[in-house]
Amino acid sequence: MIKLSRISVPSLRLLIALVTVTPVAAQQFPEVEQGYPGIRVEQVSSGLGVPWGIAFVSPRRLLVSERSGGLRLLDIENNSIVALSGGPEVVAEGQGGMLDVAVGPGFVDDGWIYFTYSKPSGSEAATTLARARLQQTRLIDWQDLLVTDTATDTRRHFGSRIAFDDQGHVFFGVGDRGKRGMAQDLGNHVGTIMRLNLDGSVPADNPFVGNPKARDEIWSYGHRNPQGLLFDRDTGRLWSIEHGPRGGDEINLIEKGRNYGWPVISYGKEYWGPVAVGEGTSKPGMEQPRKVYIPSIAPGSLMLYRGDTFPAWRGSLFAGALKLQHINRVTLSETAAATGEERILEDLGERIRALIQGPDDFIYLSTDSGRILRIRPD
Repeated sequence: MIKLSRISVPSLRLLIALVTVTPVAAQQFPEVEQGYPGIRVEQVSSGLGVPWGIAFVSPRRLLVSERSGGLRLLDIENNSIVALSGGPEVVAEGQGGMLDVAVGPGFVDDGWIYFTYSKPSGSEAATTLARARLQQTRLIDWQDLLVTDTATDTRRHFGSRIAFDDQGHVFFGVGDRGKRGMAQDLGNHVGTIMRLNLDGSVPADNPFVGNPKARDEIWSYGHRNPQGLLFDRDTGRLWSIEHGPRGGDEINLIEKGRNYGWPVISYGKEYWGPVAVGEGTSKPGMEQPRKVYIPSIAPGSLMLYRGDTFPAWRGSLFAGALKLQHINRVTLSETAAATGEERILEDLGERIRALIQGPDDFIYLSTDSGRILRIRPD
């Protein structure tokens, strides 16, 4: 059953047309052995490159971005996979490559799909926000909306997930790009979460507009490497999860113009020894995380479940863990405090990269081994 809450009338008409014109045969997915009670984990597809981002463009078609640079369209009903043309050149080295993909809020009307990727610039690379339209098996009208001022010759901490609010804005984040101190410098985009209008222009009410020492696109700063980002339309809250160093992964509630501290404050240690990073764990004028992970789980994504299929999970944050290989569920209070944690699918033995709630209310995830899985009730 397709979830219809919060879907606009044009979107609903498209969904009805898709279901009416293209009858969907029931697909039997192979079940994946795991030990969590009450759920079934099914393999939707396998054999992909590292599937960094996943996004539904229709109830049965999933757009997958591969870190190597590939973009593929997966039909989840017959497991057919089509390679898309029209994508950009990417620096697919280290943590760089084709990163996130997200269907824009006006997709039914305007067809825009948004991407982040590491764009080459000589020997360097910069995280870039772009958009394009899908025409059968190719992308057309490709537009780089913002080539961020984050080009370095390192191949790490590119970020970068995408989120949309309900007021016509797109958010995306970039890590410190291996240059820690730059995350406290508002004169570049390093270590920031940015906010743009959907066409790439700068909203007039961004917090640093008019400040000659700051970049207009910045919404928050002091981030190490945000690889999960979501906007909860039910509460109007913007959430992020980011990698700490050795310990100190953080879930943050992102607010306008705030400084999240990296590398001045951190709960993590240096990789080269048991030495605290920065000046300590707190400092006036710098925000505290809502949750800290010690040791690090290495988060790769963030989702908030708002469906009805898993009522016990409604309102929980879900993060895919790369290092500790599980799905991390965090319960929240009405005041956005983290009140509990549960670790799901620890025995799956997979680096979990992306997480989304599907139009059928099931949870879809990708793994670094090239699989697309989904969680449904048993």
